[in-house]
Amino acid sequence: MAGSIYGKLFTISTWGESHGKALGVVVDGCPAGIPLCEEDIQIYLNRRKPGQNQYSTQRNESDTVEILSGVFEGKTTGTPISMLVRNQDQHSKDYGDIAVSYRPGHADYCFDEKFGFRDYRGGGRSSGRETIGRVAAGAIAAKVLKTMGIELTAYTSSIGEYSIDYKNFDKAEILENPLYMPDKACSQAAGKYLTEIIKDLDSIGSSVECIITGMPVGVGEPVFSKLDALLAQGIMSIGAVKAVEIGDGTLASKSKGSVNNDEFTVIDGLVTKTTNHAGGILGGMSDGTPIKVKASFKPTPSIYKEQHTINNQHKEITMSIKGRHDPIIGPRAVVVVEAMCAITILDLLMINATSKIDNLLKIYNK
Repeated sequence: MAGSIYGKLFTISTWGESHGKALGVVVDGCPAGIPLCEEDIQIYLNRRKPGQNQYSTQRNESDTVEILSGVFEGKTTGTPISMLVRNQDQHSKDYGDIAVSYRPGHADYCFDEKFGFRDYRGGGRSSGRETIGRVAAGAIAAKVLKTMGIELTAYTSSIGEYSIDYKNFDKAEILENPLYMPDKACSQAAGKYLTEIIKDLDSIGSSVECIITGMPVGVGEPVFSKLDALLAQGIMSIGAVKAVEIGDGTLASKSKGSVNNDEFTVIDGLVTKTTNHAGGILGGMSDGTPIKVKASFKPTPSIYKEQHTINNQHKEITMSIKGRHDPIIGPRAVVVVEAMCAITILDLLMINATSKIDNLLKIYNK
């Protein structure tokens, strides 16, 4: 199975299945000398682990990370960093019925057609638990970025028809409510709505935004490796993401050039813009203003309502999915979006280091 490696210089390779013995990631290309311990990783993993509240699957996993290599005496060595999280509460028997049938909205049919065989326990590699490796790697990337003054803030921006009011935006509120929303009133209203969705044995879609500040100008390659293109690739690779927007996103298609163009200005000797419709990216490169990325998640496909489908003999059947599932994906995916943004940006920053001869001279001229 190809396609489990992401990045060019700062690369990650995730491995493992939802109901296997463990999941993890190998991070290669991480610079040496970065202080790193398991607690640095655990803080991020705790934000995505299951069973934290009534709005997430009640699968009981501690998601405790083990660093197996690449760290010595509390610092990265420059060699591959391998990290592992063991599965502890998998109920594979819950998935016996889908061994020969295809769940609506899932990749079951596609796996059978592609490989002629599949791990049906919780979806195998298609499970949301695959994102454990991404988050662990993203924790490292975010720590490196922070030393450079670059910070990422991700949050749930909408749940169904409930969208945050940016006038009420409170960064401190994100980690204070179970839905990771920066608007307390919206979080409370969305929570009540989500409770009704759960009672109705259904699920709901959501969106997650990530704001990146402190970015230098010129990060990203102008043609195929544009910053926005690679951010979109990284985020679209997260299961259940159906759309990615940068800045105004689809609203730009309804705008006029005179409105959409961000005019440049100089404040206190620094170049900036009067607006930020572009979301901090121009011509595939960062422009120095905050980068805004939005990911739209479809409703969780595993629902308890009876649905029409087929089995692997292509016979028409009805099924009601068993097991423990999230009624919404967005809140637990907030940290996953943040992680993929961090990994993408760090990789491009490392590539960007070779864009000028002056950069090489600073390193190698004695």
